[in-house]
Amino acid sequence: MAKIHLKTTKKRAEKEIKKSKNLIELNQIFKRYLGKQGKVSQILGSLAKMSEKKRLKMSKEANELKAFLILELDAKTQEIKEEVRKSAEEAEWVDITIPGKKPVFGHLHPLTQTKKKIEEIFQSMGFSVIDGPEIETEWYNFDALNIPKDHPARDMWDTFYLKTGLLLRTHTSPVQVRYIERRNPPLKIIVPGRIFRHEATDASHEINFYQVEGLMLDKEVSVANFKAVIEEFFKKFFEKDINIRLRPSYFPFTEPSFEIDLSCPICSGKECSVCKQTGWIEIMGSGMIHPNVLKNSGLNPRNWQGFAFGMGLDRLTMIKYKINDIRLFYSGDLRFLNQF
Repeated sequence: MAKIHLKTTKKRAEKEIKKSKNLIELNQIFKRYLGKQGKVSQILGSLAKMSEKKRLKMSKEANELKAFLILELDAKTQEIKEEVRKSAEEAEWVDITIPGKKPVFGHLHPLTQTKKKIEEIFQSMGFSVIDGPEIETEWYNFDALNIPKDHPARDMWDTFYLKTGLLLRTHTSPVQVRYIERRNPPLKIIVPGRIFRHEATDASHEINFYQVEGLMLDKEVSVANFKAVIEEFFKKFFEKDINIRLRPSYFPFTEPSFEIDLSCPICSGKECSVCKQTGWIEIMGSGMIHPNVLKNSGLNPRNWQGFAFGMGLDRLTMIKYKINDIRLFYSGDLRFLNQF
């Protein structure tokens, strides 16, 4: 009966070892059969009650079973360890011949890209980039720019007035006066910034948009200087030759004043829907700084002269990237922004 018991134990133990899936299960099998209270240990402990002849025979067979189980457990342990090692290698393995994954980067807003481009171009021509307050006084926003309180030109700007008596600036031109007050000419600056106007919103109008103001002031600055600067700017901005033309206009803070048209960069002046079949796009206002503005800034207009200009940063971006609705810039729609 003991012999049959040994054979049954061997078969059962061998079957359990083969089915084991990890080292924890193997350790439990070891304790169950070879531990101090294990089945083999129990068999060996029962030999004392047997006759000497039977005891020697059973002792030999029990020790053979013990040795067999130790070998099987060791073999299975090495097998499981090898499987674990291979799995770890497969999980960590990297094929260095496969092209790397392109990292996903964020996108600069198209207005930010345009602002940076404008700043780089003007800085390459010796202009400094200046900033100013978005909440202004009437003096800097209107009066100092030769726009008195009763002047009809104030109707050109739909202004947001604050309860404090201040206002949200309607253009970046106030920074001209502020800067001239603090610096002695000669001066070459641009002022990119946000402005606000109380008007109906549509595909080409927003209550909040961006403008770039420019100023060059010296003893002998002329319209010819302005034309050369602005032609160079548009050439670098659109990365191709662009023709411009100056049309007489009116702005209270410049005299003479000009509207600037540029040959349509979409159709190269060949007429398209963007330029309304004219071949030209109105892009900015400009002119020679009015003597009254210089006086209000603390300068003698007999000694100094210069030009100023202002253009819509949003409008430039719309033309450059062929965007047909200004509201897209402020929509927060990632489908739009991810294109840039």
